[in-house]
Amino acid sequence: MTKRLGLIHTSATLVEVFAKLCAERLPGVETFNIVDDSLIKNTVAAGRLTPQTARRVAGHIGSAEAAGADHILVTCSSIGAAVEAAEPLTGVPVTRVDRPMADRAVALGRRIGVLATLSTTLDPTADLVRRRAAAAGAEIELTARLCEGAFEALMGGDAATHDARVAAALAELAAEVDVIVLAQASMARVAGTVEAKVPILASPPLAMDHLADELGRERAGR
Repeated sequence: MTKRLGLIHTSATLVEVFAKLCAERLPGVETFNIVDDSLIKNTVAAGRLTPQTARRVAGHIGSAEAAGADHILVTCSSIGAAVEAAEPLTGVPVTRVDRPMADRAVALGRRIGVLATLSTTLDPTADLVRRRAAAAGAEIELTARLCEGAFEALMGGDAATHDARVAAALAELAAEVDVIVLAQASMARVAGTVEAKVPILASPPLAMDHLADELGRERAGR
């Protein structure tokens, strides 16, 4: 039976990114998308994930399950807490996009840098890394840094300015840590363009690898 993956996005710009990754790493898996950019807009405007937005995230996850998803991937880190809250209420596996990335970072180094272009993403991602380290019994030193103005440039259609600011922040942070975590999927575009002496982790490909493993185990009946 063909597996169905439901993807929930807070930006239409991520649909193409994940469609390409799904085609490359999840052959034979049927996908569909739910896009609601008001989720991230409301979170940014409030400066935090509000209970109202969290309920709506849970509603979208429920809708994806009702639409026939066997697995659900939520591609926005800013709403990660709502994803975790909705998981126990959902009858199919739900993946928070940055969880596999956090686990990889903990495995790779003690000094972990987290870089974000949104303050509403920086704290949730840093918190996730700390919790995954604690679960793994690992002691870490975390450096969280905000790349000012990059997100606004990207949303304003100036991708070049976004990429330049993220690249500069990556080069600076790389001198201080063992591994860098990019807090937002929208930053993944820059990861492969920067020469750094430490690993730079982006959530989209790592989330796809995680799902490929999960679906592979299901197909094998394990």
